[in-house]
Amino acid sequence: MADAELLLEEVSAYLKPQDVEHVREAIEFSRAAHEGQLRQSGEPYVTHPIAVARILTTLHIDVQAIVAALLHDVIEDTAITGDNIAAKFGKPVAELVDGVSKLDRLQFETREDAQAENFRKMLLAMARDVRVILIKLADRLHNMRTLGAMAREKCERIARETMEIYAPIANRLGLHDIYHELEDLSFKYLHPNRYAVLSKALKVARGNRREVVSKILVAIYQRLGEQHIHADVTGREKDIYSIYKKMQSKSLAFAEVLDIYGFRVLVDDVPSCYVALGALHGLYKPIPGKFKDYIAIPKVNGYQSLHTTLFGPFGTPIEIQIRTHEMHRIADAGVASHWLYKSGHESINDLHKKTHQWLQELLESLSQSSDSSEFLDHLKVDLFPDEVYVFTPKGKIMSLPRGATAVDFAYNVHTDIGNRCIAVKVNHELVPLRTELRNGDRVEVITAPHAKPNPAWLGYVATSKARGHIRHFLKTMQSGESAQLGERLLNQALHALGIKTQEIGDAQWSKLLRDTGVKTKQDILADIGLGRRLNMVVARQLASVGETAPGEVAPNAVITIHGTEGMAVQFAKCCSPIPGDPIIGIIRSGQGLVVHTHDCPTLRRGHSSGEQWLDVAWDKNINRSFDVSIKLMVANQRGVLAKVAAAIADAESNISNVNFVNEGEYTALHFTLEVNHRLHLANVMRSLRKIPEVVRIIRVKNPG
Repeated sequence: MADAELLLEEVSAYLKPQDVEHVREAIEFSRAAHEGQLRQSGEPYVTHPIAVARILTTLHIDVQAIVAALLHDVIEDTAITGDNIAAKFGKPVAELVDGVSKLDRLQFETREDAQAENFRKMLLAMARDVRVILIKLADRLHNMRTLGAMAREKCERIARETMEIYAPIANRLGLHDIYHELEDLSFKYLHPNRYAVLSKALKVARGNRREVVSKILVAIYQRLGEQHIHADVTGREKDIYSIYKKMQSKSLAFAEVLDIYGFRVLVDDVPSCYVALGALHGLYKPIPGKFKDYIAIPKVNGYQSLHTTLFGPFGTPIEIQIRTHEMHRIADAGVASHWLYKSGHESINDLHKKTHQWLQELLESLSQSSDSSEFLDHLKVDLFPDEVYVFTPKGKIMSLPRGATAVDFAYNVHTDIGNRCIAVKVNHELVPLRTELRNGDRVEVITAPHAKPNPAWLGYVATSKARGHIRHFLKTMQSGESAQLGERLLNQALHALGIKTQEIGDAQWSKLLRDTGVKTKQDILADIGLGRRLNMVVARQLASVGETAPGEVAPNAVITIHGTEGMAVQFAKCCSPIPGDPIIGIIRSGQGLVVHTHDCPTLRRGHSSGEQWLDVAWDKNINRSFDVSIKLMVANQRGVLAKVAAAIADAESNISNVNFVNEGEYTALHFTLEVNHRLHLANVMRSLRKIPEVVRIIRVKNPG
């Protein structure tokens, strides 16, 4: 088989003779395992794993990964098990094969669930050994190269998955050649007509511009020589998808995309990079705002280079990249440079540390995703290639995805900083937490010991790390607060049965946990607080008296509302109860205790069978403010709004929201005020009635 011989020839160039023999054995093992199997194109199936292994040889990857690439489909497509592979080729090879293998043998409700679990497994394996993703990317690359044999619908699905997940992973790992080829191939199958038109136009342009490119190359060499800079200069053609993206983003026709050619200048050391930059800026005028220094501030995937765009001859824009030979090797191979160049160079080791840290953070945040769609959304966000670079107060550079906010920055510094964040300064000025960060911003986070995440943050954070930690904190906080409420409800139910709390021992709790299959006492209490279990039923189970019918409530059980229960107790938006209002509580499954006023219109419409009604009462010493809505009709006179605001302030209330509607001679003012209790609200309204321009004032029970 020609491909097999080529593979052996390629591995012989850098592997030891005994390792080459292992590769030969793996080829024969793979051929025997896939005997009789054909690809969609009609070729023997074994041609695929051999092609995948050949892609990896360009990275000079080790023998274990080459063998795993040759065997990567045998667990999935044949009767051979991981134990068989471990026995013949060793446990590390078996683990690599298992990491690459899909979960097709498990059943999932939807394709999205299966896809999410495949990625989750792959990322876990990748965190243990980055070679897993290198094999997977080579596998995907060969599949994309041979995708034409598939049905159109399947081609589009695989191409979209490649564009959204695999190409960004390759980019994040610094595998630029694989990244660009995956993007181009995905574009070819997602938009075949556009790809064909652009491909044809590029071939025509290539011939027309050959003379211009040659002239620029000669001029660059001559100018660098004058500055005694030894350099290798090459012209390169932009990828089809890169040209398409530029046409899309700037609404250009192909003829208007002049910089389809770029030039790469490789020099011996970092100072030469900057000298070369100055020389070339003297040769052709630089275009303002088109210079980027990725040497001083490297990309997160380890990429370093100077980028500049110049006005070339005939007004043609020229993109030039200037870097050292070492930077070029890392730019080409990224995280795989560890195998490709055995230099032990500091930048290569640093890249591996950053990659491992990124994987750990990605897994930590993705592990908190509650469902498949959320997992995939977080994964795609984290792989988003555009980045902004910002500075900490001490000058440390941090990279974040474009669109990241001050809250994302806080969580990127440390989880505790994010959880306790109350304000942020960007470039020494206080700004809202939702402010999107820009390149070069200096960001300082202000924290408070007792601060906690706000659920509203989920509406604007951009990183999966921030989103995951916020969700985790809120779930934990809700569980803790619900457990406290559940304990109060259970104690009152036990009291109604004539049982003292201290009479319930560990043995009764242990039996209840075994009978219900719940892990901890805390979980049962939280379920009671969230309305998932009835307090009276649990009380009777603990007392071994038997269960009551659903909906039975303990007699004379009154729950005291302190106002400090947090997320476990919610005050209904439909009636906005405040201390002093007659109230009633409803336990709703999954929501906990919801407090309404007695005269709430929602209660008049009845309640569902999944709700439990409770008698509740306000604590006498509540020390917090509550939102309440009022509406004023005022005469249209100059200064009336100032008078109203002053009266509210004099009554020691705060305005949290205001809007108004002009109705001719009168204006309707709608305020949301912060008051301590009903008597406080009465004092506020009394102060407002003293204003001559106020015609009418009412409390609005249903501000929606």
